[in-house]
Amino acid sequence: MDRSSHSRSRRFAPVVAVAAAAALTLAGCSSSSGGKKAEESAAGASAGKADTPRMTIALVTHQSPGDTFWDIVRKGAEAAAAKDNVKLVYSADPNAGSQATLVQNAIDQKVDGIAITLAKPDAMKDVVSKAKTAGIPVVGLNSGVSEWQKLGLMSFFGQDETVAGEALGKRLNTAGAKKVVCVVQEQGNIGLTQRCDGVKKTFTGSTQTLFVNGTDMPSVKSTITAKLKQDSAIDYVVALGAPFALTAVQSVGDAGSKAKIATFDLNKELTGAISKGTIQFAVDQQPYLQGYLAIDSLWLYKNNGNYMGGGEQPVLTGPAFVDKTNVDTVAQFAAKGTR
Repeated sequence: MDRSSHSRSRRFAPVVAVAAAAALTLAGCSSSSGGKKAEESAAGASAGKADTPRMTIALVTHQSPGDTFWDIVRKGAEAAAAKDNVKLVYSADPNAGSQATLVQNAIDQKVDGIAITLAKPDAMKDVVSKAKTAGIPVVGLNSGVSEWQKLGLMSFFGQDETVAGEALGKRLNTAGAKKVVCVVQEQGNIGLTQRCDGVKKTFTGSTQTLFVNGTDMPSVKSTITAKLKQDSAIDYVVALGAPFALTAVQSVGDAGSKAKIATFDLNKELTGAISKGTIQFAVDQQPYLQGYLAIDSLWLYKNNGNYMGGGEQPVLTGPAFVDKTNVDTVAQFAAKGTR
């Protein structure tokens, strides 16, 4: 994305303030199970539950099976749904064409709103247009910060992946890194590409990209191990997700490498690894907040005509660094599955 550093800084503070203000009330809710549209019973709703008419909102992501990142997104969405008297229908598929089909299913069911990820925005273009024609508001989250306006989405909640990558690259410079391998677990995912490109832009050492099959963790482990054995000069592995960073820890050991590990995204196991020092730091984009705000924004639009970000700017939920200096504070929330 072509944005000047001035425009980034100008918009960052106000949109994060919007995000923080909107996330003050939390609760539990009902949703469907991973990738399937089967409603679960609510675990307990907030005493402040809205008395507005019941809405149905579909949350459709590109989650791969076993990727715990999306559990955190869903918990945020469920909390907002419980507060807002919303029936949340969750579905997911890492295949872009199949994800588009799930969005079409939501349109056919005449839901009141749709929240989607745009990992592969070209595949979502037609179905988003169909939703708009049907009068269904659509917001984006997590992936597609550079594309959401082009597709005509109402709002977007996530981090600017290029900015996040640039921030990590600068952090690597401070750490004294010289040679980095950036591990991409899903080829063609625009957000992951932007992360690695951002690292390359600001990191003063050399950067290589390593593609792995993110749906096959043993393969991820062996591919990273082989790379580290082949090139002993690699002193940092940059993972693009918590499960892959934790797998990279094993690869470093198997390869007899001295490389350190940094990553994007968190889960409770990863905060423990930061505490132990096996992973140096993580870039946190606050997925709970992404899920929460996406659902809450559709409720606010329906009931009060609000546009978060004014329809002109994304609502940024990151990046923020988690390392040994602040991991204890974050870990208590990660243990609950909300960070």
